[in-house]
Amino acid sequence: MGPEILVPLSFFAMIFGIVYLIYSTRNRERLALIEKGVDASIFLQGKTNGIAAWKIFVINFAFLLIGIGAGLFIALFISTYTQMNSDVIYPATIITMSGVGLLVGFKTAKDLDKE
Repeated sequence: MGPEILVPLSFFAMIFGIVYLIYSTRNRERLALIEKGVDASIFLQGKTNGIAAWKIFVINFAFLLIGIGAGLFIALFISTYTQMNSDVIYPATIITMSGVGLLVGFKTAKDLDKE
């Protein structure tokens, strides 16, 4: 078994370990609360309040794609009308505008959650 097979195996083992730890810890916490006599309805709190998670994901993903598109558009203008190095302009503006898009998506999702 060479080193080229160890990397994917260790990656999947790490993912499995993280997921197992999350679920086993959550189960232990819930069992401890039930043993203390806490009402089981606290596990359902937060699931009915607010906006659906898939809507927040769609909003953030849409603003991320808008930011990437705007970054490409701005980088094209900058590289066309200036003598700057386009190898630096494209990644910098794409990453910057993606961050701006995610920030706008976060603020929009936060405003939707308030309603």
